Amino acid sequence: MALRNILIHPDPRLKKVATPVTDVTDDLRRLADDMLETMYDAPGIGLAAPQIAVMQRMLVMDCAKDEDATPEPMVLINPAVTWVSEAKNTYEEGCLSIPEQYAEVERPAEVEVTWRGLDGKDHRERFDGLWATCVQHEIDHLDGKLFIDYLGRMKRQMITRKMQKLKREMARD
Repeated sequence: MALRNILIHPDPRLKKVATPVTDVTDDLRRLADDMLETMYDAPGIGLAAPQIAVMQRMLVMDCAKDEDATPEPMVLINPAVTWVSEAKNTYEEGCLSIPEQYAEVERPAEVEVTWRGLDGKDHRERFDGLWATCVQHEIDHLDGKLFIDYLGRMKRQMITRKMQKLKREMARD
């Protein structure tokens, strides 16, 4: 397993739609391991392949955050939301590609998602709470959308300027 570099907004790759995965291969399994290691190290609860410059429709997540909770890593290949609840939830979201920036985003409170697993089988599950927010956030990444795209223009521009400044500082180090 290896840690991967996480792209920081603004980066044009974060705005591109990822390509569907055709085969579950050993390379894809290694990528999933790398993504989980990178996500846990960051630390975060979700990571989409485009965030590490891999333009494929795959994400990892683990919303079991309590220190004494058993990790529940999930790998979703070609995930698709097939149902959303009318009820909404608002969470303060952050993003590993937009470090140290948070904003409240309203999303459906529950979603049903289908995906292919690393076992090559199709899966379907209904998510709620933080898991629902996380899976929607990560699927957005696969569609070239960031959580700041849900914000007003002024707030989005302010966060983008902060990220541009951060990237300049990182380039100097």
